[in-house]
This record gives sequence, structure tokens and C-alpha cells, in this order.
Amino acid sequence: MTQIIGPAPASRGQGEAINLIGKIGLIDGHWQPRVVAEMNDYQFKVVKIEGDFLWHRHAETDETFIVLAGELRIDFRDGSILLRAGELAVVPKGVEHKPYAESEVKLLLIEPRGVVNTGDTASDRTVMNDVWV
Repeated sequence: MTQIIGPAPASRGQGEAINLIGKIGLIDGHWQPRVVAEMNDYQFKVVKIEGDFLWHRHAETDETFIVLAGELRIDFRDGSILLRAGELAVVPKGVEHKPYAESEVKLLLIEPRGVVNTGDTASDRTVMNDVWV
């Protein structure tokens, strides 16, 4: 069954099995997070990334990165962490960070509804919120 990227389904992804890797396969480009489910005011977003992102912070919320495939480095001003498939990290609110992937990485992000992917830094990498796949 082909799925079209669009508005939230009536179920909001609840009460159903969601194939995260399959959903990522429906996304055409890198750095294009798409919502797959909601829980209360939180969204679960899948994204594939490659290369360098930009320095940014989320002043009002923590951000969770779960690596599904590949290897992700999250840089901080005072160091970095390396995540492999099956690992996660929570970036605390207000902490400046920059994701980096030498080769393609598939991620699950967990963050409150309405969080802008580039945080407080507007750029050409800023994407529209609440786009479902």
C-alpha cells in the first residue's frame, strides 16, 4: 500500500504497528523529519540524515535522538557523543548542538509537537512542522 505524505491520520499512529524503517523509506531527501505517531503532546518523527547540520538549540524542550541505522555524532561546544544503531541520547533543553553523519543515518526523534527542527536558528534547513508520513 502506498502512503502519501500529508496531514495526521485520525489514529495519530495509536493502536497500530508502525514500521519505522518502512516509513523512512517514503521520505525523499535528507534532513526532512516526518511525524509517524503522537503521544499526548509529543511527536515521534523519522528522518534520514547525511552530512553536517547546523548549530542550534531548543530553549524550551529536551530532544531525543534514537539511532535506527548508521552512526550519528552529536557535537556540543565542549565535546561530542557518538551513537550507533540501537542507542539513544537526550539533548537537554537550551544546549547548543549539531548532528553529523558521515554516511546516511536513520533516526527516530521524540519531541513536543511544534518544535522547529533548527531550533532558534532559522536557515534553509528549517522545515515545516506536523508533516506526516
